[in-house]
Amino acid sequence: MAQTDYPHVPVLPEETLRYLAPKNGGRYLDGTLGLGGHSSRILKAAPGCEVLGLDRDENALALAAERLAPFRDRVSLRYSRFSDAVDCLDAQGWNTIDGALVDIGVSSLQLDTPERGFSFKLDGPLDMRMDSTGGETGNVLPPASKLVNTASYEILKEIIKTYGEEPQAGRIVRAIMDVRAKKAIETTGELAAIVEAAYPAKWRATARNHPATRTFQALRIAVNHEFDELRLFLERIVPRLAPGGRLVVISFHSLEDRIVKHFFREEAQGCRCPRHIPICICNHEAALEILTRKPVTATEEELRANVRASSAKLRAAVKL
Repeated sequence: MAQTDYPHVPVLPEETLRYLAPKNGGRYLDGTLGLGGHSSRILKAAPGCEVLGLDRDENALALAAERLAPFRDRVSLRYSRFSDAVDCLDAQGWNTIDGALVDIGVSSLQLDTPERGFSFKLDGPLDMRMDSTGGETGNVLPPASKLVNTASYEILKEIIKTYGEEPQAGRIVRAIMDVRAKKAIETTGELAAIVEAAYPAKWRATARNHPATRTFQALRIAVNHEFDELRLFLERIVPRLAPGGRLVVISFHSLEDRIVKHFFREEAQGCRCPRHIPICICNHEAALEILTRKPVTATEEELRANVRASSAKLRAAVKL
């Protein structure tokens, strides 16, 4: 599929540019390139800047290369997880950068491709891996089907309850266990039907979203180790920001947003010594200034054009 054949609207595009504030001659990291929507805007906003774009999805990288072809002299693309961004910066020869962006939601391309197994609306293999080859490391992640068919009741319940914030986690997992005792659960359609049937009738009747929404979200997060990826990225990227460099994070899950909020607060804090210690002995200095005291969300106008922006939350900080 050519880039021109696939519609792509990045979330919070104007807000991203406002907080990233790209400048001529600056160097910027797009840690979740996707189809290149945010990167193309960065490159247009600051004609002299350079962008290093990363993605763990080879299909997305190929399409992004088409979109960003007019900027080929100022953009480099790498097949990598964003948690390995520092290694990519080293390979690029960039000691510091003037800004970094990650948009850590699942992409429209992934959701709309049944073979990827992300969507409960489109029947396909129960996969959910953002990268099924292991990238440059060759570390191949197991698909969601393995987790669903082999994990214990306790593990599955904890995943769905915690990552999906699903109040019916116990009922759902018991239903999964009943079915998999007879046959393996192999497709997204099978799993979605199991979850829907496990939901109490009253909940199904009043639910705003499909009953499988939270379960699929939780399994995707677990399969791709998304929270660990985010924590590693944040810890590693701040030391590579130049003074005045901006960090922008767009998340789609309340727990992800919480991770970013707490990290920003810790890095914006000076001394971390307990209050009963009269003299600072930790020698910790604030590394960031928070630019967004509350998360930035989509405007009504954007929501009318892009319903997938409804749960997007943007937080930004600047390096001191």
